[in-house]
Formats: sequence, structure tokens, C-alpha cells
Amino acid sequence: MQFLLAFIVAAPLLGSAAALLPAPPGLKGKSPEQAVLRHGVTVTGVILAATVALTLGFDHDAPSRIQATTDISWIQALNVRIHLGVDGISLPLLLMTALLFFLCALYSYFKLPAGPSPKAFVALLLVLESGTLATFAVLDLLLFFLAFEMVLIPMYFLIARWGGAQRQAAAWKFILYTLLGSVVMLLGLLLIGVTAGTFDMVALASDNGRELSHSTQILAVLAIGIGLAVKTPMWPLHSWLPDAHTAAPTVGSVLLAGVLLKMGTYGFVRILLPVTPDGMATFAPYLGAFAAVGIVYGSLACLALARKGNKGDLKRLIAYSSVGHMGFVLLGIASMTPTGVNGALFANIAHGLITGLLFFLVGALKDRYGTADLDTLAGATGAALYGRAPRLGALLAFAAVASLGLPGLAGFWGEMLALFGAFDPAEGLSRPAFLTYVAVGAFGTLLTAAYLLIVVRRVCMGDPKAGPELAVADVQHYEFAAWTPLVALTVLAGLWPAVLLGLTDPAVQKLLAGGNS
Repeated sequence: MQFLLAFIVAAPLLGSAAALLPAPPGLKGKSPEQAVLRHGVTVTGVILAATVALTLGFDHDAPSRIQATTDISWIQALNVRIHLGVDGISLPLLLMTALLFFLCALYSYFKLPAGPSPKAFVALLLVLESGTLATFAVLDLLLFFLAFEMVLIPMYFLIARWGGAQRQAAAWKFILYTLLGSVVMLLGLLLIGVTAGTFDMVALASDNGRELSHSTQILAVLAIGIGLAVKTPMWPLHSWLPDAHTAAPTVGSVLLAGVLLKMGTYGFVRILLPVTPDGMATFAPYLGAFAAVGIVYGSLACLALARKGNKGDLKRLIAYSSVGHMGFVLLGIASMTPTGVNGALFANIAHGLITGLLFFLVGALKDRYGTADLDTLAGATGAALYGRAPRLGALLAFAAVASLGLPGLAGFWGEMLALFGAFDPAEGLSRPAFLTYVAVGAFGTLLTAAYLLIVVRRVCMGDPKAGPELAVADVQHYEFAAWTPLVALTVLAGLWPAVLLGLTDPAVQKLLAGGNS
């Protein structure tokens, strides 16, 4: 188990270096480009297999215990250690990350985005995978920061070199926002580590902030929270996200929404809730307020983009929907209750699966029509996908109803539990304020249903005989292979939420209790 977790974190880096080397004779296939893309599928597939093996070997009777630990001294002068481990909070995120990277590599093998060398594309993809997996596996504050930063450069190049229109401006906006947030976050992490005398996240969580004064916790939450909020992204620090999603290639959008946004909310749960509980209690009402505003703001922005005549870009619309969905995650965290935090973690996974599928589908639409502009797609009567490409239309409708939180699908449970947690927040938090946030969040769910149903009506319905675009290719074999796991897991998590909640709940209970089960 120790070896498996270390292998999962380190192997993508080795695979990235190997991708830049010439392909061995006999493995080139039809071309060197095909060989390196096959290499990407192989490496991400091996990582996924190792993560599945780790999940099977995980002691599911003790999900609150840190397992598969590696703890080696690294920088003695700063007391920084290479400390890896996994529990019920991080295991689902590791598994989802490995799955999404494998599906993106598989999709890219058949549909590589236009850009420079495929070798560079695969190498960057694998560096990105290593950084995201490490973020969910490390248990040292400085290692967490390094892993958190490791993803920025590869994502910048994926947007800037393989993206669409306005890709340079979007890539610069992405990296400037996230780097500025990270600088502030580093100051907060150093403040905690120096004051407490350790950067070990397990020891800090067990101490539950007793070594940190109230003012220190306030400063730490403010500094670290800003960096995490930018990555989440929380309104009003979200403005980099729509541009990045609109310009990014399809797989870039899938990974940005499915994995990178989760790094911010994971930091709130793993670091701020257990290490600085007093500071979080002070800021929780404000975090809840920003979350509630983000829910409604994201939905209203999507409604505006979905309206006829507004030339709304579908990728941009789904990006704004992420602001709303991540608002529910932040609201659950702000409640500081086991119910709310479990809802936040469930919503994290549900959003990764459903929004990843939505970006895959919109990327397929853009490939077929040459645009993601909703007015162009819908034309006068609607794009009529049900008639022209029935499987593609059915999948888009499925992803939309999953995203709006239909009971029986994954999107329902996380948002419902987040609202339940906010309905009865932790002791010391203002219940009238959180009841207001619950009301605003519930209104946001209605707005979410409205804009997603408008999108389905305009894209899936209409007269298939009207307009010049009569021939639209339906779902291809490689698309079916890449999308089916996301559909299946969305249904599984919706029908059997105990699979995920059984892992997260004991770990959350222990985390909020200061390391005591």
C-alpha cells in the first residue's frame, strides 16, 4: 500500500519524462505521434489501475485512519517531511482524478486538439496528473503548496498552446490570478508551520488549533482562504474561470472543472477546518454569504447566456454553472457540521463527474458544428439533436438533468446535504444568517433547473429537417468509451450514495473532532 501510493504520485512524472524521449523501435505504430499518444493512454491507465488496487486494499472498516503512509525526512532545517497518506476524504478524489486523466488521454488519442507537438501535450498532461494526485495525497503543508503550484504551468501551456480563440489572454489571466492567490496562501501556511513548530498536517489536525492563538488563526484563515478561494473559485474571485474554460481545449476544460477546482475545496476541508477551527468559525458566516451569492450569480449568468439572441457560448455557460455548483460546496464547508462537510465532499465528486461529461459533450458539439455559440447551434427552430444525433442528444439531456440535481443521480445528494448542514450550522454560528443562505441556495436550484432546461430545449429539440445542418455524426466509438464510465458513476452515486458517504463520514467526524474518532 505504501508503494502503491508513492507510485501513483511519482509515476506520472516518470511517464512525462519518457514521453519526451524517442519511441523505441517497434512501438512507433503508424507514426511517432501515435506512439506518444498511446504512451499517454498507457501511463494514465496504469495509474488508474494502481489507484483501483489502492482502493481495493484500503481498509474500508477504518476510513478515518490515514493509510498507505510514507513519512521520510526531506528538509531537516525546516522540519519538512515527505509525508503521504490517504483516508476516506482523499481516496475518492484520488480515484476520480486518475479516472478523468485516463479518459482524457483516451479521448485525445483519437481527437488530439490542434496545436504543437503531441509529445509536449502528453508530457504536460502527465505533469498535471502528478501535481493533482500529489495534492490529494501529501500530508505536509509545504508539500501541499508545492503540489498545489505544480499544476499551474502545465495547465497554462495546455490553454495557451492548444486552446481556441483568445487563448493567450485566458491563459495569462488564469496563471496571474492563481499565482497571486498562492503567494498569499504560502504566507498563511508558513505562519501556521512556524507558530506550531510543525508542518505535519496530521499532527496539526490532531492538535485542533490549540497551539495557535485566535489572532494567528484569523490571519491564517484569511491568507490561506484567499488562495484556496481563487482556485475553487469563489465569487467574486471567479472571473478567470469562464475565460479559461472557453479558450481551453476539451480535455483541458474537463480536467480544470473535474479536478483542479477540487484542490481549493479540499484545502478548506483538509487544512482550515481541523487546523484553524476558531478562525474558520469567525469567517464561516462570510464564507457562507459569498457561497450563497455565488450560487445565484452563477445561475443568473447562465440564464443570460442561454437566452435567445445573447450569443451565449455553451462552454462559457457551463463554466459559470461551476461557480454556482461550487457555491454549494463552500456553503456545506461553511456550516462546519459533519452533514454539511459530507455534502460538500459528495458535491465535489458529483460535480467532477457531471461537469466533466458536460464539457466532453460540448466539445463534441463544437467539433461537429465548428462553434459552441448557442444561437448558431440552435438556429431558428433548435439544433434538433434528438432527431439528428439521438445518442448525443440523449447524453446531453442526461448530463443536464444530472447537473440540475435530479433525485436518483449524483448531483442531488451533495447539494441537498450541503443545504441540510447549513440549515442547522455548528454551535456558535448564526442560525438566522445560515437559514437565509439556505433560502438563497434553494432559489438557486430553481434557477439552475431553468437554464439547463432552456439549453436542452434549444440544443436537443427542434425540426431536424430545418436548416442546412442535416448531417450530424452521432456518438463515435471512442466517445462512447470515454463517456460511459462518467454516466455509470453518476447513476451509481445517485442510487447508492452510501458508497461515498461511508468513506467520507467517519473521516469527517474525526477531522472535526480534532483527530478523535
